[in-house]
Formats: sequence, C-alpha cells, structure tokens
Amino acid sequence: MRFKKKFAYARRVLPQVTLHGLRSPASGPVHLILALADHFEPAFDPTSGYKRVPRPEQLRRVEAWAREYPRAIDSLRDHDGRPLLHTYFYPAEQYDEELVEMLADHCRAGWGETEIHLHHGMFAADTADNTRRQLVEFRDQLALRHRCLSLADGSAQPRYAFVHGNFALANAAGGLFCGVDSEMQILAETGCYADFTMPSSLWHPAQTAKVNSLYECEFPLNRVAPQRKGRNLAVGRAPQTFPLIVQGPLVTDLPRSLRSAKPVIENGAITGSGPMSLHRLALWKKARIRVAGRPNWLFVKLHCHSMDPAQRDAVIGNAFHNFLQQLVSGAADRQETLHFVTAREMTNILLAACDARDGNPGDYRDYRFKRIAATPSSPQNSRPAPGREVSVRG
Repeated sequence: MRFKKKFAYARRVLPQVTLHGLRSPASGPVHLILALADHFEPAFDPTSGYKRVPRPEQLRRVEAWAREYPRAIDSLRDHDGRPLLHTYFYPAEQYDEELVEMLADHCRAGWGETEIHLHHGMFAADTADNTRRQLVEFRDQLALRHRCLSLADGSAQPRYAFVHGNFALANAAGGLFCGVDSEMQILAETGCYADFTMPSSLWHPAQTAKVNSLYECEFPLNRVAPQRKGRNLAVGRAPQTFPLIVQGPLVTDLPRSLRSAKPVIENGAITGSGPMSLHRLALWKKARIRVAGRPNWLFVKLHCHSMDPAQRDAVIGNAFHNFLQQLVSGAADRQETLHFVTAREMTNILLAACDARDGNPGDYRDYRFKRIAATPSSPQNSRPAPGREVSVRG
C-alpha cells in the first residue's frame, strides 16, 4: 500500500487513539470482562492467506487444540470459577462437517462457543444474494446439525455473533474483500446480534474513526459501512438497532512509540510477536470500553488466530500461560474482578447494563441470548426459511 493512502487512513484515526493513549488506565475497583475472539481457521496456510493446508493437517490441528487447550487453562479461573474461553469464529466458506463437530464437542465440554466468520469477495466483489445464502446455510448447519449458536426468548431463529474476514465489514475497505454495501442489513435479517470485527489497524482502510466504543449503528444498515457512525450504549436506554458493534481496544502505546520514533498501536491482536502481557493489559484498560453510566464494568475484546502455527506460544504456550497466571494471581492487587466470557456472554452483559442491571456482571451471561446446546428443545421443527427477513430490533 502506498504511503499516501496509509497516511490518509491513519489521519482519521490517529488523533483519537493517541488521546486514549495519553490517559491513565481505568483505576479503582473494576469488573474486567474479557472475551477472546478466535478467528478459527484450521485450513490456514502461514505461507499465503489464499492457500489451505491439506485436510489431514486441519484434523490434526483441531484434535491437538481440543486436547491441549483445556490442560493449559483449567487451573486458572476467574471470579466466577470460569476458565478463559475462546469464541471460535469459524469461516462459513470453509465449512467441514467433521471439523465443526469436533469443535462443537470441545465447546459442549465447556471450553468455548462457536460463532460465524466469513471471508468473501476475495477475487471479485460478492453479491448480496450470495452473502445471504452463505450466512443462512452456515447458520442453520451450526444450529441444527451441531447445536451451536443461540436463541432469544420467544423466537426459533438462530442468533449469532459475527466477524468479517479481512476486517472489510459492510464493504468498508473500498470494495476489497467484500463488495456488499448492504451487508449489515443482511446480518440483521439473518439473526446477527453483534459484530466483533473491529478494530483492524491504524493503516487499514476499513478502520473507523469511532474507536474504543460499544454502540449501535446510526447510518441506515443498507448503506456501505454504517458502523462509521454510532450511538454509544448507555445505562437506561435499550438498544434498538442490531447488530451491535463491539470493539476491542485501539490506543497508542506511547512508551514504545517514543522509543521507536513511530506510532506503535495496541489493537488487541494476540500474536507470536505480540503476546499478552501486563503492559498490554494496562493499555486495554486505557481504552475504557464500557457502557455509559456503568464506569466500573470494563469490556476487553481481544482477537487471535489460534490455528496459525506461528502464534502457538502466544495462544497456548509458555507466554500465554505466564500471562494468564499473572492476570489471575494479581487481579486483587490491581483491584480487578475478572470475568472470562464468550462473545455471546459479553453481549448479554452489555444488554443487562443497558437495562440498568447492577451487581456481578457474571450473573448476566445468559441474560437474553441462550445457547442452543443448553436449551431443552431443538429448533429443528421451526426452521426458518432461507433468506427470511426478521426485525433488526431485539
């Protein structure tokens, strides 16, 4: 990408993330509500994002993860006795029944939840009809075949959280990696309650100027990138427009920026070169992502690619375990009450805050959207018709 374009993208974002970097971390007793959005791609080839590794390697990766991750986290629990869960955003365009069932078994055993990820428009702009078809077909496979996703009271339509591949949500990257201006409307109509895509990075064309926020879109959902402007979630005001936008931290790391003489941006990405650390924790707290009127509930949404072998130490190895141990053992000294949540649970806690619920946020993990796997009856007998439109409210 040419410097001129990169500078244009950064110019609209850098002032805000620098201001946030100048703030002190949120202090005093806080509830730290932490979710890890895993862009879970068993077929990922580290030599090229356009290639896929052979299927036996995909099976080996998922088997190893399901075996090893519980061992890595089981002894380190949050305030509510819960381990650090992943939300596995599985790519719809790479659906493999056996692999997804293995992942669903892992989640049913209590180690996370599965939601929807989508890469499209990779070589040519996608269409609205094809996007809708992919989302509905994969949604129904997850819900009906694998008993993933969730339901809201009084509705048989599966509900889901979403991450857009390559961050190009609602065609926000100027036609790259999407092509569908009305994508947010399609997400709303097919049951998406929250988007967990953002942030990307300072230099990415899809990155919005609105950062470190929890909000509902103010632009019409059938317009390109309606997430560019939004109304912040607030106590006492129930959101009306779904999907909600749940952002992770995006702040300037000023000490490192001064040492390197260029902006170093914290964007919540857990990578081999950027493992979790207490220094990064302080930056996540500087972002102060919260529902207006509930300052002591801090929401931290991180993201990773656990199936990328290059990220192994950061997501399951010694670097990961050392941080998790420091996070849990030092929480009381930092005046933090930890709550490890999934994307669904984080959304439920947000909605509880909007409804002025107080106390322990961990009590609201199932506030509105409840796991299909935990419900007594299957939605199979009331399967929605493909492409059926539903209200974007509630």
